Amino acid sequence: MIRENIILIGFMGSGKSSLGKKLARKLGYEFLDTDTRIEEREGMSVAEIFQEKGEEYFRRCERELLDRLEAGKGLLIACGGGFPCQEGMMEGLKQLGLTVYLSLSAKELSKRLKESKQARPLIVNMQGEVLEEYISHKLEDRRKYYEQADLSLFGRDQRIKEASRIIRSHLLEN
Repeated sequence: MIRENIILIGFMGSGKSSLGKKLARKLGYEFLDTDTRIEEREGMSVAEIFQEKGEEYFRRCERELLDRLEAGKGLLIACGGGFPCQEGMMEGLKQLGLTVYLSLSAKELSKRLKESKQARPLIVNMQGEVLEEYISHKLEDRRKYYEQADLSLFGRDQRIKEASRIIRSHLLEN
């Protein structure tokens, strides 16, 4: 039986990778993180790619990765925060499978990103109000892409048990 892919989108720090790994195990899917796949292909971290080759080059890597992914492979894909926010990318993701937006407020995202140990090239050296303001503006710019998702999970819905129930239910209904 070919299963629909599940694609998690949302702002950096929204939990796409951490929730994605747990959901993949619980639902019996293979987990794929787009940033990790690009890092493996390029032989350097996302931060190094941004620093050495620039954001435009990284976005081109994302487009190339989307072109190589196939629908119906039983993948649970965690996309980088900007992945669906390029021309035609959201449409491509929706053709791959069920798109799920992990929605959090700028305040919650700011809190999570302050506590994160992961290098985030777009917010290097940002803290406090500057970080929250940046997130708020960027989130507003990206919302039009994120809200095209087939399904949105908010707050409590992002807990593993609830998220898997909602996604299973959605897949069975469609």
